[in-house]
Amino acid sequence: MHTLDALIQDARQTAAGHGPTSPAVTEVARQLQICNACRYCEGFCAVFPAMTRRLEFGAADVHYLANLCHNCGACLHACQYAPPHEFAVNVPQAMAQVRGETYVAYAWPAAFGKLYQRNGLTVSLALAAGLALFLMLALAFNGSLWGGQVAGDFFKLFPHNLLVSMFVPVFFWVVLALGIGVTRFLQDVSPATTGQAIAGGDARQATRDVLTLKYLDGGHGEGCHNEDDAYTLSRSRSHHLTFYGFMLCFAATAVATIYHYALGWHAPYDLPSLPKLLGVAGGVSLLLGTVGLFRLKLSRHPLHGDAAQKPMDYGFIALLFLTSLTGLLLWLGRSTPALALLLALHLGVVMALFATMPYGKFAHGIFRTASLLRYAVEKRQPSTLALGDD
Repeated sequence: MHTLDALIQDARQTAAGHGPTSPAVTEVARQLQICNACRYCEGFCAVFPAMTRRLEFGAADVHYLANLCHNCGACLHACQYAPPHEFAVNVPQAMAQVRGETYVAYAWPAAFGKLYQRNGLTVSLALAAGLALFLMLALAFNGSLWGGQVAGDFFKLFPHNLLVSMFVPVFFWVVLALGIGVTRFLQDVSPATTGQAIAGGDARQATRDVLTLKYLDGGHGEGCHNEDDAYTLSRSRSHHLTFYGFMLCFAATAVATIYHYALGWHAPYDLPSLPKLLGVAGGVSLLLGTVGLFRLKLSRHPLHGDAAQKPMDYGFIALLFLTSLTGLLLWLGRSTPALALLLALHLGVVMALFATMPYGKFAHGIFRTASLLRYAVEKRQPSTLALGDD
């Protein structure tokens, strides 16, 4: 049986021969070699069936598997080689560290990759506050920051075309930056996942896995782990509330855009209009989901993730929470003298959220979706390994 030092050396040699690597990539390769010999966790999630198709793990394989991991923690609590064992196998933590490196490595433009490491809670809140203050000063200079007779019409404070000119360029920058980054990621991992073309069934399978958060169930449907070895569905539920809340808010904006440009129905919209129904439902869902995620993040066991990424996680959760909170307050206070102030706060937070999206925790959903798509392609292919391969 290999000693721990020999396993580490083998993993380093394996990773070094397959593209750019790092200590985090080498560590995942070491741990997966041990996991491949054990295979106790083979039915837990997509990572382990994908792992068993490989005998060695280069950088592309590790990047793919790390983003396939949902960090549910089930394998850590089931592992006989987990700390304090000398093998120190902690797949969730090792994968989390590689995921953080993946976001930096595939960021576009490349020089902006370091923003992932600086996009913490303080920076996110400071950016939101700075943008909101700028908008407040603009309103204060024309005497409309408090009071005023606008009858709930936001466009009397900020003209529609002005808001479009502010947000549309940022939106397209987000799409461009994330699109280029994930395209580069797919190009790199495709050879590692057999390089087969994507079929319609693959896209449907990956979409189902994303929309249902299939791999946050711990492999048995009872949930994953958070602060201890007890199963909990709290992470899955909070992620669902957050994801679908965000999508409902986005749908509200999309429907309002169709109303404005295609039908000539201009805001403000009142209940029971579709944009308002979608926006309120999304805001409440997003508020509840982010509160749940923040609580779970505070209580999570330190072995489950990468502590260095916590500021980025908190920053993203905080911006999502403030987006929903200020949006709901704006709706409730639309007929009060505080309308302009609330609007400036909400717009500042939303601008900060979108400005940080390409270089923050939002990227994890994009890269994970890409990995699930590659997994759907790979698992319908016959394995190239046979008994006796080495």
